[in-house]
Amino acid sequence: MELQTTTSPHNNGPSSVSSVMLWVVMALIPGSAAYVWFFGWSLLVNICIAITIGLITEALILLWRRRPVKPFLSDGSAIVTALLLAMTIPPLAPWWITVIGIFFAIAVAKHLYGGIGYNPFNPAMIGYVMLLISFPREMTSWSGLLTLSDVSLNFKDSLIFIFTQQLPTDVTYDALTEATPLDTMKTHLGMGNTITEIRAQLGLDEETSQLLSVTPIFGAIGGKGWEWINGAFLFGGLILIYKKIISWHTPVAILLALGTISGMFYLFDAEHNASPLFHLFSGATFLGAFFIATDPVTAAATPRGRIVFGIGIGVLIYIIRTWGGYPDSVAFAVLIMNMVVPVIDHYFKPRVFGHRN
Repeated sequence: MELQTTTSPHNNGPSSVSSVMLWVVMALIPGSAAYVWFFGWSLLVNICIAITIGLITEALILLWRRRPVKPFLSDGSAIVTALLLAMTIPPLAPWWITVIGIFFAIAVAKHLYGGIGYNPFNPAMIGYVMLLISFPREMTSWSGLLTLSDVSLNFKDSLIFIFTQQLPTDVTYDALTEATPLDTMKTHLGMGNTITEIRAQLGLDEETSQLLSVTPIFGAIGGKGWEWINGAFLFGGLILIYKKIISWHTPVAILLALGTISGMFYLFDAEHNASPLFHLFSGATFLGAFFIATDPVTAAATPRGRIVFGIGIGVLIYIIRTWGGYPDSVAFAVLIMNMVVPVIDHYFKPRVFGHRN
């Protein structure tokens, strides 16, 4: 009797690490373009610094470990780590912040554990958290939206400021920076203000903001500008799911968990808890859900495990944003769940082919 099967019991995903990384890079383009539109050319400067230092660090560590340089350098993993880290660093952070962060991510978080495939934690998020804890002032000084400010830096001025911290004579540092929507919301809620009062004080729309002489930090559903950036990352993430570069389990679980828990608190007290849409479309929510938490090395191995992994991340994002010390908590949530992955994989083991259980 001939055994017939329609497909092989193996994964039919992309054939190589380099092809996967190439798709990830291309899927990041819409979000990066939106980021540059709202925050200026400084992101491109940070990306160039991060990629350059990332590749140099990768090559030097490979030589030190006596490993072949070309195959590992060309797989694109160092470039993806550099891109993700650059997008989490404030646009106008000094150059040495990016250098230290990407060096730590590649040398310590990746190669200290044996290189790609062996690292238990997401390298980009390890680099980000190290920077945030070590250099809080530089890592919390975000520039304001270009579309809402009369002050902006062109590419040349951005380059000069990142490397020398010198601004044009007619521009002040305070005029370029402002608190993020998540930070602002968290601070004012902690002061006992209601959502209605916060939006009234800070301007819900441009007409109101002009009347009150304030910058409109909040948009219709999330942080102003961040709504579009997150939407662009959502578009790129859907491309990765469509091309089967990533599975839907982790990002959908993250978004549903975050939306559900924030929705419960919002329904209970809408004046002292931000809406689910605000949590979803502010900060690094969609970047984290589709591009960071889906790292196949540091995430759970099975579909059911990925759902549990994603639910944990979504719940932790809300808990840390609401009661923790950091407004945007995607990195911390991902790293905490990275630590839980061995337990998840233990209880949600892959089914052995040919067996019922």
